[in-house]
Amino acid sequence: MTVQRFYATGKRKSAIARVYMKAGSGNIVVNKRNYEEYFSRPSLKMIIRQPLDITGKNDQFDFYINVGGGGVAGQAGAVKHGISKALLEYDAELRPILKKAGFLTRDARVVERKKYGQPGARKKFQFSKR
Repeated sequence: MTVQRFYATGKRKSAIARVYMKAGSGNIVVNKRNYEEYFSRPSLKMIIRQPLDITGKNDQFDFYINVGGGGVAGQAGAVKHGISKALLEYDAELRPILKKAGFLTRDARVVERKKYGQPGARKKFQFSKR
């Protein structure tokens, strides 16, 4: 008997999360550590649980997640996106719920690049006529 696993990739800013989902008891492992240990801020833990709470699938799946790049907030957003897409792989009927909540949309906001000859992306050197 094979265990059915679902895979999805979540992205946010420059963070990428590879999410593996299988039937289980609700364990979430991020980079070989418990997600509560990896994401210390309560707001980040809440972000990760949102797709599971909204679909009512809290303790039905185990998640094994590899995440890299960016900072902790971007990684949490990438994990949320990945979990949402993995749930969609499992059951396509969850799409309206996840779509309405905005969890399937990849947040495309990234840091604007620094322009040459200037101190930053938007900041300019002070103008002087002479």
